[in-house]
Amino acid sequence: MFRHVLGKTLGFVGYTIQYGCIAHCAFEYIGEFVVCSGPSMEPTIINHDVVFSERFSRHLYKIEKGDIVIAKSPFDPHMNICKRVIGLEGDKICTSGPSDLFKTHTYVPKGHVWLEGDNLRNSTDSRSYGPVPYALIRGRVCLKLWPPHSFGTLSESPTGRIIETHGDSDSD
Repeated sequence: MFRHVLGKTLGFVGYTIQYGCIAHCAFEYIGEFVVCSGPSMEPTIINHDVVFSERFSRHLYKIEKGDIVIAKSPFDPHMNICKRVIGLEGDKICTSGPSDLFKTHTYVPKGHVWLEGDNLRNSTDSRSYGPVPYALIRGRVCLKLWPPHSFGTLSESPTGRIIETHGDSDSD
């Protein structure tokens, strides 16, 4: 009787470990479901929306301007942030202070991206903490899953801050 119970218990533990490893690999290398909180990405993503963040783009270095990404916070490694990629390495970014009086130009250094929330008035982003290392990006948000009425791919930036550059023109 004891051997039978021990055998069943060990079998259950073995399957649990196997499925745990499969789930870990899936979430680490394929993608994850993320519940977003906070106002920084409104109106694109609002509080308690559920999105799917895929990992392939990050691993293949295919993150582009306009993509929404999940990244580790530069301030708190235990917290994730959801922001839009405004600039890639080598891009010149025009930033402004809260009063919009002082505009400065910042070049995004190698291995970094410039992230901003869609709700510029209520977002702590690269305007506060500077360029974010590419290694902090966890994945690219590709689908909004919840609420059901807004299921689908995500819209373009409502701020119009993303400017595609063609060639090496730095004429300002």
